[in-house]
Amino acid sequence: MPRKIPEVIIQEDMFKILKATKNEKHKIAFALGFYECMRVSEIVNLLPENIDKGQKIIRIKQAKGGKDRNIPIAPEVFRGLKHIPIGIGIRALQIAFNNITNKVLGSKKNFHLLRHSGASYYLNKKKWDLRSVQVFLGHSKISTTEIYTHVSPENLVERMWE
Repeated sequence: MPRKIPEVIIQEDMFKILKATKNEKHKIAFALGFYECMRVSEIVNLLPENIDKGQKIIRIKQAKGGKDRNIPIAPEVFRGLKHIPIGIGIRALQIAFNNITNKVLGSKKNFHLLRHSGASYYLNKKKWDLRSVQVFLGHSKISTTEIYTHVSPENLVERMWE
């Protein structure tokens, strides 16, 4: 069965989304989706006791598949963590993201796009290796992580002309 290349947003689009988002709890939720590659369910269930600001670690408890994982806190989300717990349901958060992306980008986007876009950001812009992204996302199989990867035509051109 042919695979469609998944859609992603770039960091510049993420900046636009965050700038246009007035609700601070929505803003940190969107940032966690992109910079921490967290699922919407992980974000709504995140509690202050799962955040270790000293070690700069977020402890995700009982994620998909019943797995726990620790992820580093990205500098882009550190200050916004004071808004945890966000106290917003999954569906409300998805609707808020649909609305802001429709306003900013001209079309509604699915919240899970943030996780995929974040993985692509770390692979393509931050130059993380695939294994590091696999651990970050909490995948047991590298083949699962490969689904989340995205190489943009712009990155290929850039590499060709290095």
